[in-house]
Amino acid sequence: MQHKNLVTAIFCLVFTVLSGFAQDTLDVARQLDSLENSFTYQTGKISLPQGEADLSVPSGFKYLDPKQAQFVLSKLWGNPEDTSVLGMLIPENIGVLAPSSWAFTISYDPMGYVKDDDAAEIDYDDLLKEQQKDAKESNKIRVEQGYEPVEFVQWAATPYYDGKQKTLHWAKELKFGSDSSHTLNYNLRVLGRKGIFLLNAVAPMDALPEVKQHVATVINSVAFREGSRYSDYSPGVDEVAAWTVGGLVAGKVLAKVGFFALLLKFWKLIAVGVAGLGSAAWKFFSGRRKSTEEAPEA
Repeated sequence: MQHKNLVTAIFCLVFTVLSGFAQDTLDVARQLDSLENSFTYQTGKISLPQGEADLSVPSGFKYLDPKQAQFVLSKLWGNPEDTSVLGMLIPENIGVLAPSSWAFTISYDPMGYVKDDDAAEIDYDDLLKEQQKDAKESNKIRVEQGYEPVEFVQWAATPYYDGKQKTLHWAKELKFGSDSSHTLNYNLRVLGRKGIFLLNAVAPMDALPEVKQHVATVINSVAFREGSRYSDYSPGVDEVAAWTVGGLVAGKVLAKVGFFALLLKFWKLIAVGVAGLGSAAWKFFSGRRKSTEEAPEA
């Protein structure tokens, strides 16, 4: 009889704990839905605030303006703040809080006219080794700033330069800290007369096929206006960039503060929905409630 009472007591305790956990999980789900629904997305033609160019939001995507994009990147995804972001392209069927969320960030660098004379001469195997070495050195800065070290594992897509369209793209497979799940960093560049547009996709590695199928449409969604196109370059008048096409691939990507690294671990917890979700997610939202209330459109 005593044994039966003990089992009953344990059952009641477990039931009480699980009931509380279920309620916490439900509250978190409501918070997620409320926050997701607070964003204002756009489609169609967008006049970009820098670079004298327009963005035609490609089919299958939706656009977040600079303020909302910066909020998502820094407050929700845990990246360093970067005011150079001009917006984000997000798959129309995936929200920014979804477990499988990913996006293309958009920014502009007025570095000048990038010469492409070296495009056909680059040895990307050697460049890979150099980049891996640079990543290790830049980790000192990242760790000092409170971020995990990054390992450049390999090319996820070998660099490719389109000499006719004046566009460049490549992808890296990255490992953050001790995370067993690797991250995809897909880089797109659109060259213009006075600078370049940078469109970067950061996603889990298993999203590579999906990201890759959109590269062509996304890279062609940004168009410089007449007078600012690559072909409008005026020798002796316009500034020439210190970077060539090879330099763009080899350059300041990992060392740059604005390099994006999604906190994929957190969103995986939401997807799995196992022990710790309720308390971890509740702390996440309660700790950022003030920031959320101050967020643009949120």
